[in-house]
Amino acid sequence: MAKRTFSVKALWDAEAEVYYCESDIDGLHIETATLEAFEEVMFDAAVELIIANHMSPEELATTPLKDLIPAILFERPLEPMAA
Repeated sequence: MAKRTFSVKALWDAEAEVYYCESDIDGLHIETATLEAFEEVMFDAAVELIIANHMSPEELATTPLKDLIPAILFERPLEPMAA
């Protein structure tokens, strides 16, 4: 069975003035000016990327739905940067 817990960490790049992510979700690359935009992109894309890149068609067809739902652990920066 595929991994069911994934992590996403929002980090601030002061030079570029963007939030970017560190994540173990294949294909998830986020750069946004605000933390709110970061979260919107993450919640919109993360589950689809997990299904596309971490689960096989056979697993999707044979695993009960309750066992397919991944956990995404999101770590916000300790102190949000001013935009």
